Amino acid sequence: MIEILLIPPVAFLLYLFLVSVLSGIGRAMAGTHHPVSTLKSSPYASGEASHVSSGAPGYRPFFRISLFFAVLHLGGLVLASGGLSSSAAVYLLGLVLALVALILG
Repeated sequence: MIEILLIPPVAFLLYLFLVSVLSGIGRAMAGTHHPVSTLKSSPYASGEASHVSSGAPGYRPFFRISLFFAVLHLGGLVLASGGLSSSAAVYLLGLVLALVALILG
């Protein structure tokens, strides 16, 4: 019986059901929403007017960093799963060159 819970589709459906139940409980506990004046919902800026410019420059820096860590972690997994050989050294050199290319942009 326990082994059936380890099958990925069954585990996914079980987790999906569990998350929906917990979300429903949280929604019931939250209460009703009452809108307040803009003074209570505006960000505090030490008495100064807040800046009008956007705080997020875009997704390009995020994708560069996420690709860097994806290459780093997957490369580490591949190197850790293989043995010490000359092909691993060539792979490591290629991994270092890919990471340097990502850093330099």
